[in-house]
Amino acid sequence: MGGPNRVTYTVEIEDGVQLVGGPETFATDVSTILTDPRGWIGDKQHGFQRVDSGKPDLRIRLTSQMTTRDVCGFAIPFEGSCVNGDNVTINVTRWVRGAVSFQGALAEYKQYVVNHEVGHGLGYDHKSCQENGALAPVMMQQSWGVSNDYLAALGTDRVSKDGKVCKPNAWPYPTGR
Repeated sequence: MGGPNRVTYTVEIEDGVQLVGGPETFATDVSTILTDPRGWIGDKQHGFQRVDSGKPDLRIRLTSQMTTRDVCGFAIPFEGSCVNGDNVTINVTRWVRGAVSFQGALAEYKQYVVNHEVGHGLGYDHKSCQENGALAPVMMQQSWGVSNDYLAALGTDRVSKDGKVCKPNAWPYPTGR
């Protein structure tokens, strides 16, 4: 392939969503995550460019809990984020609180949720824990857990109960390529 596939994106925050540090902190975090060599650019097939006009490939949106439920559904009663078409919807509740599986590492959780949801926007599906004790694939539903048995009990993505438990991981290429 002759260089990376350029993906354009916007960063949007729903009216009324408040963040410590203001809305620009979300935009800065997203841009930093998308340009990190451990991220999707690590495969040399993807590149990202923020745009503020025109029709972007992805709209990365930070939304309220209720808007996220409207967009993503709530079949499994946990706070989640999702991709619907070109809309990458990130739940502000998760953004400010993280997830139990990340054991209080909020910065890592933010990296994970952006990489995971943008991964869907790039066409990647969910994965299960492949090797007990290894880093979880970034496309594993780590917001809900890093145990295949737990995810299987929730009935998500045909994950099989096999006893495998991974460690939280925020990156598609955590050790670089």
